[in-house]
Amino acid sequence: MNQDTVGVAVAQFAPGASRTANLDHITAAARTGAARGARVVVFPEYSSYFVDPFDDTLAANAEDLDGPFVVALTALAGELDTVIVAGLLEKADDGRRVRNAVVAVGADGVRAVYRKLHLYDAFGQRESDWVEPGEIAPPETFDVAGLRFGLMTCYDLRFPEVARTLADAGVDVALVPAEWVRGPLKEHHWRALVQARAIENTFFVAAADHPPPLGVGHSMIVDPQGVTVAQVGTATDLAVAHLDPDAIARVRRVNPALQLRRFRVTPR
Repeated sequence: MNQDTVGVAVAQFAPGASRTANLDHITAAARTGAARGARVVVFPEYSSYFVDPFDDTLAANAEDLDGPFVVALTALAGELDTVIVAGLLEKADDGRRVRNAVVAVGADGVRAVYRKLHLYDAFGQRESDWVEPGEIAPPETFDVAGLRFGLMTCYDLRFPEVARTLADAGVDVALVPAEWVRGPLKEHHWRALVQARAIENTFFVAAADHPPPLGVGHSMIVDPQGVTVAQVGTATDLAVAHLDPDAIARVRRVNPALQLRRFRVTPR
C-alpha cells in the first residue's frame, strides 16, 4: 500500500432555504473532515440553497461565482488547507432560470466549475423548468497531492458518457454532488450507477447526496473496482476514505478497458 494516500470526504446533509444555516453546516462538516485527514471534502448538489418544490426563490437566491457563498468557501478552504466541492445555485443569463453548478474551491479561489448537463426531467420531475442546462465544454479539473479530480452532478450518473469524458481528461477521482430523489428502486439505482461509473472507467468515485426524506442518502466513495470503501447511511454525517494513487495503475494493469475500447464520446 502506498502510504502517500489522499483523504477524501463525502459530507451528507440536507440544504435548505437558509443560506446562513447551509454555510454553518458546511463549515462544521468541513472542519470535521479536515480533522480526519481529508484534503478534499464533497458536499451535495444545491448546497448553497434548496427548496422543495422549486419556486421563484431559486432565482432570488442565486449567486455569481464571486458571490458570498464562494467567498466563504474560499476562506474556509484556506483555513483548513482543503479543497471544498459543493453545489452552487448560480445566476443564469435570463434572470428567470438558474444554473445548477458545482464549484471546487481552494484557498486561491475557484479551481473548477461544472454546470449540470443532464437536467432531471424524469420520474415526474421537471428541473428544466427552473434550471438552465450547462454548455458542453472540456472538463475542468484540479489536482491535489498527485490525484486529478473532475466534477459531474446527480442525474449525470445515468449518462456514462459524462464520466467517460472525465476519464479522457485524465481524471483519477470523479466527484458527484447529488440530490438523488427517493422513489421505488432509487436506492438500488444510486448504488449501481456510482459503482458502474467507477468500474467502467477504472477510477475512484466520491458521491455526496441529501439524506432522506428527499434524498436516498448513502453517500459513498467507491474504488476503481467498484468496491465501496467508505459510506454514510441515511443520517446527516460524513465519511472519509484515504485514496491510494497507485490503486488506479494496479487495476488498469489487469483490466486495461480504457485502452481496449473502440469508441469515443462525441457531443450531440
